[in-house]
Amino acid sequence: MKTLTITRPDDCHLHVRNGAILKTVLPHTARQFARAIIMPNLKPPVTTVAQALAYRNEILQVIPEGVNFTPLMTLYLTAATTLEEIKRAAECEHVYAFKLYPAGATTNSDAGVADVTKIYPLLAALEKYDLPLLIHGEVTDEDCDIFDRERVFIERYLINIVENFPALRIVLEHATTKDAVEFVNSANDKIAATITPQHLLFNRNAILAGGIKPHYYCLPILKREAHRQTLINAATSGNPKFFLGTDSAPHLTHLKENACGCAGCYSAFAALELYAQAFEQANALDKLEGFASFYGADFYGLPRNVETVTLEKTNWTVSASYDEITPLKTGELLCWKMI
Repeated sequence: MKTLTITRPDDCHLHVRNGAILKTVLPHTARQFARAIIMPNLKPPVTTVAQALAYRNEILQVIPEGVNFTPLMTLYLTAATTLEEIKRAAECEHVYAFKLYPAGATTNSDAGVADVTKIYPLLAALEKYDLPLLIHGEVTDEDCDIFDRERVFIERYLINIVENFPALRIVLEHATTKDAVEFVNSANDKIAATITPQHLLFNRNAILAGGIKPHYYCLPILKREAHRQTLINAATSGNPKFFLGTDSAPHLTHLKENACGCAGCYSAFAALELYAQAFEQANALDKLEGFASFYGADFYGLPRNVETVTLEKTNWTVSASYDEITPLKTGELLCWKMI
C-alpha cells in the first residue's frame, strides 16, 4: 500500500497549553484533525464556562488561516464545582465534558479530586445533563506501585461509579492496561476509552532500557509488553468503545530533561502517522479509519467529518525539536507521512 486515505479524524484527548506553546503546537493538530477535545489542566485550571470560552477564543486565534479546526472544550471537575456550573456547562454549545483528575495524578492536577466518593452529587448532575465524564484513571497513593495505579483505580472507584451512575457517559482516558481493556469491554455501552500512540507503539523498555529516556515518560506510564499487545488488539478490533485520543502533552525540553522531568509525550506533530505505524505493524490499517474518525465522533454525538486526509508510505526523520519542544521519536524514522 503506497497511500491511505481516510475520513478526517478527531483527537479525543489533547493538551495544547496556552501562550507561546499554544502557538507552536496547535497548528500541528489542526493540520490533521477536524476537532479535538481540549484538556482543561492549565494554571489556573479551566473550571468555569467563562474560562472555557476565553480559552477557546485564545485557541481560535492561532488556527492557521484557511484551516478548518474546531476546539471542543472541557471543564476541570473539582470538589468546589457547583451544580449551577454544571448546568451552565450543559447549556453551553462549546462545552462537551468534564475532566476528573485525582489530585496529584499528573501535570497540573493539584486541584484535582482527593476522594472521588465525595463528588457523587456532581456525578449525578453530569448524568442528569448527559455530560460525559473524562477520567484520568489512576490512584495516587504513595504505597501503590506506579505500574498498578490504573488497575487499583478501576477496582477502588470506577466499578462503583458505573454501578451508581449507569446512564453516565464515561471515557477512561489513555487506557494502558489489560485491566482497563477488560473493564471497558465488560461495561455497559456508556463506557469508552481513548488510547494514545505511545501506548500502542512502546512498552516500558522504551523509557528505561539503555538509559533513562525522558521523552517517553508519560502518565499513565508505559506498561509491560503484554499490556501493549492487549491495547493493540482493542484498538484494531473495530470495537467502537475504543477510539483515538493522543494525550499529546507538550513540555519545553529543559523541563523534561532534568532531575524531575515532566510527564507527557509530544506526539501532535505526527499523531496520525504514529497511529498508522502502529496499525500497520498489527496488519490492521483497514481498522484505522473507524478508530480515528468514527467512534469518537459517535460517542460525543457529533456528525462524522466529510473531509478526508491522505497518508503516503514514505520514510522521514522526526525533527530534533519544535520551538524548544522535543517530540516523541526525535531523530528517528517514521514510515508514513500526511500529504
